[in-house]
Amino acid sequence: MPASRRRRLLSASLLLALATGLIAAHLLHLDDRLGLYWREQRASESERQGGIWLPDYRLVLETELAGLAEDETSGLTWNPLTGTLFTVTGQNPQLVEFTPGGVILRRIRLEGFSDPEAVEALGDGRLAIVDERRRLLAVFHLEPGIEHLDLATLPSYDLGFAAAGNKGFEGLAWNPHTRRLLLAKERDPLGLFSLPFPGEDGAAGILEPVPGAHLLVRDLSSVTIDPRSGHTLLLSDESRLLVELDLEGKPRSFISLFGGLHGLVRGIAQAEGVAMDAAGNIYVVGEPNRFYVFSRRPQQH
Repeated sequence: MPASRRRRLLSASLLLALATGLIAAHLLHLDDRLGLYWREQRASESERQGGIWLPDYRLVLETELAGLAEDETSGLTWNPLTGTLFTVTGQNPQLVEFTPGGVILRRIRLEGFSDPEAVEALGDGRLAIVDERRRLLAVFHLEPGIEHLDLATLPSYDLGFAAAGNKGFEGLAWNPHTRRLLLAKERDPLGLFSLPFPGEDGAAGILEPVPGAHLLVRDLSSVTIDPRSGHTLLLSDESRLLVELDLEGKPRSFISLFGGLHGLVRGIAQAEGVAMDAAGNIYVVGEPNRFYVFSRRPQQH
């Protein structure tokens, strides 16, 4: 092969590799993350104290939710009225209540649910569950001693996106500051949506896209609201990221969920649910039944 042709082929290969790398970096938001990392390093102390500030978080507990390995946990919420956490399972639909230490307190069968993906404690003691495949939101009071819930008897709200299939709403959060629900659509299209608080009969306002949110992730697995600052915390399974958004929907901080970072040894392979309590502790569940607790440990800057 002539030397000139070899040079042309080498140049073409280098250009193709560069273009592929740039496309991959764009799809993975690597440029955005690098820019956010740079801004994190230059943030003032008031900025660090004014929100969640994820770089200061470290893993303090990793355990299994006993007996749920075959059920596949998905979604998570902190209930301040009971001081406990709730998750839902998709393989065998149920609502599970457990302690911040990962001790299961009770399981409630979810009859009529197809694919529960998110659960949230609302402002007046009610709980809400999103069924991704049925594309609906069910709202209910959970009375003591209940062993099962029947979807047919619960107030529910149609979330639309009939063609979403298994890429519908996976995240749900109650915002006590705006008294609205925040829903996270996994992808196609990826996005955040706002819904006025459902009434006792399940009636709700119009589902509206949240404008201006810059998400930095490839998909959305879960979402929660920091009850102190009102900032939004996003969880992405594919990107293996936790991302903090400020009140304007702009990224404020992030951490990666790979092994070797923030106290994680193995990393979180399939993160499915995130929640926060009023003390700022962050809880994460991952399939099939892993449970993680992160607490803020301020560093010297």
